[in-house]
Amino acid sequence: MTSETLSSISSAGPGIASRRRRPSRLINSLQHNKMALLSLFLLGLLVIASLAAPYIAPFDPEAVDLSNRAKPPFWADGADPNFILGTDMLGRDVLAWLLYGGRISLFVGFTSVAVAGLAGTMLGLLAGYYQGVVDNVIMRLVDIQLSFPVMLLAVSVLAVLGSGLTNIILVLGIVGWATYVRVVRAETMTLRAQEFVEAATATGVRPYRIILRHIVPNLVASVIVIASFSVGTNILAESALSFLGLGTEPTVPSWGRMLATGKEHLYRAPWLAIFPGLTLLLTVLSINIVGDWLRDYLDPRMNS
Repeated sequence: MTSETLSSISSAGPGIASRRRRPSRLINSLQHNKMALLSLFLLGLLVIASLAAPYIAPFDPEAVDLSNRAKPPFWADGADPNFILGTDMLGRDVLAWLLYGGRISLFVGFTSVAVAGLAGTMLGLLAGYYQGVVDNVIMRLVDIQLSFPVMLLAVSVLAVLGSGLTNIILVLGIVGWATYVRVVRAETMTLRAQEFVEAATATGVRPYRIILRHIVPNLVASVIVIASFSVGTNILAESALSFLGLGTEPTVPSWGRMLATGKEHLYRAPWLAIFPGLTLLLTVLSINIVGDWLRDYLDPRMNS
């Protein structure tokens, strides 16, 4: 095999990475999946509403007004039309808390996934490409990580570090990296045995260029799918930690904090738990539906 042939193979790469997906195919895929389209719309609406919370929230979420405590939603008897979704036991507007709480939940969900995805992908690439001692060390760390229940580990770490937004992101990033390592390692080992990688190695291409140019582009689809499902999981985890009092500070709006407050007044003011619960349900469900659609859309077996 000549050097010219090796160079052509090494620059070609597999069909998955080189296939250009036209916008028309993306639109056509969404048109055939109404649930994914609706979920994307709901997520987009939620993101816009959360980002624009300071401009569209009717009241300051931290403003306490005991004269308006426990006001029901606008359709119930005794409601105040100024408080569309009612107020809590301190007279704070529930709608404002939902909007500002969305900012916290979405920020934690996406940021923690970015931390876990970046760390897990890098370690998975190292383990899968170099193998040997590097692979053994990284995979033993993965085994140790996976031997602990996720929430138990998160609660234990936060009990030591203390609550706070930064600590939550770090903890969720720490407990989530192992999944990326296992998937990325397996695919990297498969890609490393392909002819286009062997050709690149034979022509003297340095390992970091092979990883960045030939292996990483073929891992993007798998990483995106894992990340899409992980966002919903991390949003639920942040809400669970806030519910337990290990999340954000008590004065910081959070869906989990709203649920913790609502359970104490479930019979007297059920809307305090119903609204954040429904919002959390719709958000995570929409993210999972979009993740399921992404898995099908990015699967090369579905695009042949």
